[in-house]
Amino acid sequence: MAKYRSEGKVIKYTPVSAVNAGDVVVVGSLVGIATEDIAAGAKGSLAIEGVFEFDKTAGSGGEAFTAGQLVYWNATSEEPDSNNLASNQLGYVVEAADADASTVKVKLVPGPADASSGS
Repeated sequence: MAKYRSEGKVIKYTPVSAVNAGDVVVVGSLVGIATEDIAAGAKGSLAIEGVFEFDKTAGSGGEAFTAGQLVYWNATSEEPDSNNLASNQLGYVVEAADADASTVKVKLVPGPADASSGS
């Protein structure tokens, strides 16, 4: 038997270190965005659905993205990229962004939450 608890667009999360609103947080294979500042050890909220605008490298080192393209969260560069090696699936680009663009809009793709997340 299962009991409905929420729409699942936002999950509860308790970080070890403080998190700022807008920070990208990886929980297992799930990528979420902090909806508020969360103090270390305090329970807060992560959005795991919705369209978010992410900063990206612009210019000669920048990557171009096409609408509908699947992108991943690169924790090293802290930006979306098309390479899924050692990255977590982030979502789908909703508006094309050329290499010179400094941002890209991505629709988050919800995934399974890690059982240890406290959600």
